[in-house]
Amino acid sequence: MFLWIAAGLLVLAVGYRVVGSRAPEPPPVAIRKPGAAPKQSHSRAARVYVHVAGAVRRPGLYRLGENTRVGRAVELAGGPTKKADLAATNLAARVEDGQQILVPVRGAAAAPAPVAATGTAAPSGPISLASATQAQLEELDGIGPTLAARILEYRDEHGGFRSVEELGEVDGIGEVRLAALREAVQP
Repeated sequence: MFLWIAAGLLVLAVGYRVVGSRAPEPPPVAIRKPGAAPKQSHSRAARVYVHVAGAVRRPGLYRLGENTRVGRAVELAGGPTKKADLAATNLAARVEDGQQILVPVRGAAAAPAPVAATGTAAPSGPISLASATQAQLEELDGIGPTLAARILEYRDEHGGFRSVEELGEVDGIGEVRLAALREAVQP
């Protein structure tokens, strides 16, 4: 019995020496290009809070990753209801901290203008900034192709317009033009 215990201790001692004799591997070296800034590691991705409201199953406040799309926020809110008008919501836009994502009910927003015999839309109330096309924007007084494109670009970058006053943030729209557009458009 004593021999078995001694043999066991001998095996443990030899195993310890073999495993312990290995030199530890050096840590990996990060190679970067000259002049490139080192990457900063974040333990967590930046988070933002958005309020999802309207025609969704579970409206409320949601905490999301900084680069999350509006469509993902709508999914987290249980998805759209049967009455939702998703065409009026830019699902591809990135969310911003403090943003309210409003999914309207079908028919609640102004309906698109009817098409006249000439092929152009007949004016019938304010144009929705949430769903207006470039052609519809160009029909507005003082809005040409370049300014219409800037409005659409701003809408895509900021996830839509929360108010008509936000049009003033678009390059090329000053106070005078904004005053003329207040009655012609809606968020």
